[in-house]
Amino acid sequence: MALMNLFKGKPDEAPAGSTRFRDLIDGYSIEVMPRTAAKIEDFKTLLPKGTRVYIAHIEGTPIEEMVATAKRLTDDGFPVMPHFPARIIPSLAVLEDWIKRYHNEAGVEQALLLGGGVSTPAGELDSSMQMIESGLFDRYGFKRLHVAGHPEGNKDIDKDGGYRIVDEALKFKQAYSESSDAEMAIVTQFAFDAKPVIAWAERIAAAGVKLPIHVGIAGPTKLQTLIKFAISCGVGPSIAVLQKRAMDLSKLLVPYEPAEVLEDIADYKAAHPESLIQQIHVFPLGGIRTSAEWMNARLPEKQAATA
Repeated sequence: MALMNLFKGKPDEAPAGSTRFRDLIDGYSIEVMPRTAAKIEDFKTLLPKGTRVYIAHIEGTPIEEMVATAKRLTDDGFPVMPHFPARIIPSLAVLEDWIKRYHNEAGVEQALLLGGGVSTPAGELDSSMQMIESGLFDRYGFKRLHVAGHPEGNKDIDKDGGYRIVDEALKFKQAYSESSDAEMAIVTQFAFDAKPVIAWAERIAAAGVKLPIHVGIAGPTKLQTLIKFAISCGVGPSIAVLQKRAMDLSKLLVPYEPAEVLEDIADYKAAHPESLIQQIHVFPLGGIRTSAEWMNARLPEKQAATA
């Protein structure tokens, strides 16, 4: 399948992509952390105008650093979407403090709500649903809320490897979206193969979920780096495929690029315009600049110019 061909040829031989490919990646979003964002001197010359920038909140990162990064990006004119990982937030009072700081100090109006990657909650919160039910994001006028999607399942949630609990959570969030003024969407974990993403999108749509899907992809990076992140993030069957590729030592020197998985998704979306799949979200595992420049080189000409 697509992943087996991702390593053909040299990196600079990756196709610029069809019109449907360029249309798919137009309006992509990207993820940063305070420490990685600090390495970028000027986001305005790197990212297309209006690019949504997620700020990942790793456990132990002071909220002051998160808010300062959000303010810098907001001041540069980018819509900012910080992560709110429930299990690292000690209480509803702390959650409200974070929301208030982002809103008042950095002008943030968007948030990605996550359960969080830690096994033991820091306090009373252990799910994105609890944060939604708090009503705090509505109270502070957040206009857009995104939630996580797991096309290959999430064994931290469904320990039997199934989808029952994550599916119930998505149905809850669909119901909430119908009563909230906030725009909502699902952003997925990164994927290397379009097939499970497409099958998952069709399955949740058939179950009544109507939220747009922003498909996560890994930006260009070394195979070793990709395997490390895939294992730590639990990206299902993709791990075994990557490990098999790593058995060929010659492949270790050939960077991964997401061209083929994006082409497959673009082809599917062109054939199924009613699909929930709407946008692409980039996890810049090989660096923000590397990922942004790769995506920008393949954008429609009208969008390739930066702000």
